[in-house]
Amino acid sequence: MDDKLRLLLAEDDKNLGMLLREYLNAKSYDVTLCTDGEEAIETYQEGEFDFCILDVMMPKKDGFTVAKEIRSSNIEIPIIFLTAKGQKEDVVEGLSIGGDDYITKPFNIEELIARIETIRRRVYNNNTNIEKKTFTLGSLTFDSNKQVLISEDGHEDKLTTKECELLYLLCINANKVLEREIALKTIWNDDHFLNVRTMDVYITKLRKHLKKENSIEIINVHGKGYKLIV
Repeated sequence: MDDKLRLLLAEDDKNLGMLLREYLNAKSYDVTLCTDGEEAIETYQEGEFDFCILDVMMPKKDGFTVAKEIRSSNIEIPIIFLTAKGQKEDVVEGLSIGGDDYITKPFNIEELIARIETIRRRVYNNNTNIEKKTFTLGSLTFDSNKQVLISEDGHEDKLTTKECELLYLLCINANKVLEREIALKTIWNDDHFLNVRTMDVYITKLRKHLKKENSIEIINVHGKGYKLIV
């Protein structure tokens, strides 16, 4: 990947969008600005991008709809949602469809850059806690390097980066309690309340991925965290 990150920025507030574009361009990002959801999808389909920053509330198509359409063709590209203060609870929905992070308006642009770079290192430079290992989960094989669950018939079920990181932590602690605080600080870097809600969403998603294997179960351990029963 070129060192200059190609960003798709979708923001319907033209003043904020232009400010963000100019500042990020000055910081050596290559930014394409769209002002509604339909334009964002068309621009994404016509170009090549490494990263998406999507305002949740946009005309024509909202940020969640845009993210779903992008995720249908690319499960790996990082997505950050921009949300208004009163929409923080709604962002759980966005994270459940594959968003990587959110930032609440008004925000400091340097904070946005810090979020971008944290995700960039995790996704593109492989600076994660995931080692190149595979795990046997009943009839399934979890390849943490390729981020896939492989069935006996060879079918590969692709995982998002955070799904992979969370399943990896569960696997290396199989049949033991994975403490909630450890998982939050390892994957999300803090134990903020919204991140607790977000992790619950990802646990639900992992259960769906694993449902074809009856011998595997992720259980809640009240007041402590989760346990992968193998």
